[in-house]
This record gives sequence, C-alpha cells and structure tokens, in this order.
Amino acid sequence: MDNKKISQSRFVCLGGGVGTANLLRGLKAYTTNITAVVSMADDGGSSGRLRRLFNILPPGDIINCMIALSEADDRMQNLLQYRFPGNRYGADKSIYGQKIGNLLFASLQDITGDVLVTIAELEKMFNTKGKIYPSTLDQIGIEAKTSTHHIVKREQNIDKGLFKGEIRKLYLQPKDPRVPKEVITAIRNADCIIAGPGDLYTTIMPVLLIPAILQAVIDAKAKKFFVVNVANKSFETKNYTISDFANAIKKHTKSHIFDTFFINNKIDAVIPKKFKKQYSFVPLTLPQKVAYNVVTHDLIDEEFPLYHNSDKLAKAVIKQL
Repeated sequence: MDNKKISQSRFVCLGGGVGTANLLRGLKAYTTNITAVVSMADDGGSSGRLRRLFNILPPGDIINCMIALSEADDRMQNLLQYRFPGNRYGADKSIYGQKIGNLLFASLQDITGDVLVTIAELEKMFNTKGKIYPSTLDQIGIEAKTSTHHIVKREQNIDKGLFKGEIRKLYLQPKDPRVPKEVITAIRNADCIIAGPGDLYTTIMPVLLIPAILQAVIDAKAKKFFVVNVANKSFETKNYTISDFANAIKKHTKSHIFDTFFINNKIDAVIPKKFKKQYSFVPLTLPQKVAYNVVTHDLIDEEFPLYHNSDKLAKAVIKQL
C-alpha cells in the first residue's frame, strides 16, 4: 500500500487506556485520519474520583489518548501526564494522586458545560493529530456474571479481580446509552476499525456493547481488526487464547465482527518479577478453520514486555490494509 493511500485511510480505534494509546502513538506516524472512541466505563483510580466528585465522564483514558496523539512539545506533554504524588485511589476530594490532564478536563468541563467542546478545546491546546470522542455521553457502569454465579459490579472491582470464578457475561448499565453522532459517522466512513489492545471486559467490551456503536461497526464496510493483548490478566482472561477472545466477542455481540486478529508471537521475553503472579503471555495457540485471519508478529515492547511496541504494532496493521 502506498504512503499517500495510507495517509488518506480513515482509522477508528475502539477502546482506551494504555493499549489504545500505544496503538494511536504508532498510527500517527502514518496518518492524521484517526478517530479514537474511548470507553466511559472507568470508575476507579483518580479518574473515577473526579467522575464521582464532579459528576463528569471519566477523563483518564481520554487524556491517555490525547497524550498519544499530541504533537505539542515535550514540556506540554509532560504537563498533561504529570501526576501529583500519592495514592490515586485516595479520597475523592484529595489532590494526591491526581493527574494534571484529568484536572484540566474537569476544569474545562465546568467552564464549557459540554464534554465534546471540552475535548475539542484540549485537542487544540495540545495539538493532537486525530479526533477523540467518548463512546457515550451518559454515565455508564458495567457488571459481570461469573462462573460461580456471582455478580460483580463496577469496573474497578472487575479490573482488580475482586470476584470469584471466571467472567462469563458482561452487562452494560444503562443498556442503550447515548452516543455522539460524530462517533457513528466516523465508524460508518472508516476504512479500518481496530479494537484493542486493552482489557477485554473492562476496556473493549464496554464500547462494543453499546448498541448504536455495535450496529455501526457491523454495518461498516471497513476492514475490522482486533489486537489481542500481549498478556492475560490472571483474573480477567486467564489462559485465554485467540479463540477465547473471538468466542467471547461472538457471545456478547452475536456477530463475527472482526476479520483479522493480531497476536504477538514473541513469548520468550521475561515478565517483570513484580507482575509474574498477575500476568502471563497469551498462548500462541492458533485456531484451525475459523472465519477470521490470524496475523502473528513480534509486537512486544522490549523495555516493558506486557505492552505492545507502538511502531511494531502500527507497521503490522498497515501491512494488512
């Protein structure tokens, strides 16, 4: 694919958090036609504190994506991601553990009274390449039913593994939240839609389970890619293979949405000792006779092997266009 055609291709990235930010950071080297649709299910950490305190949408993943797409100088980017010392899971009214970018979001939200205007102003301030939208304009939550028939509520509890058994079904509350019209337009006009990398049940599914977004993705004529995480969380996707990810998506959406799955094939790296109990590399167990393609590459970040390398991932994606 020639460079001009790549630069003109329209990408939509579904998710949020570190995984999506890494993908965006790589893609912006090829094009400015990027739209990030960010999960609004986050209710933990410093972002959740601001959500509760000011009744705003959680800013954390929006700010992560903004940093990834920003072309501002290093000082401005460092300011955006600066976090005050202290516990980010502390008291809601405490400044400790808060990130400057999240506080800017909350401040502008109070000034403008409109989340879309707030994000647009921040995009101008930090010179982002691409557009960022919340997946919904409503306050949403998630809950999961487990293999032990327990119901675990709140994204934070699922994310931290505060439940028994394995996740069997995820639910969105409310079931049909409002979606910005710009999100639906971007999905419909996309040349490539990418979900992941990111936690399946706390980052990706909360976007895909929104009915308007799901239907737009299903109807879109774009190529549809899913990026499997480098590593499984022991309590969220324990021992998941590509087939498990694909089957979970089919179970929740009742559709084979994605035509291509990407998986890291370098699984001989060493997981940092601090994370060995919590994470393990996704097994390179390739499915047979399935309705999707599997692309294997060395996608790992050598400096922190639980994450994807932005450049490697973007190159792998571009090659499949």
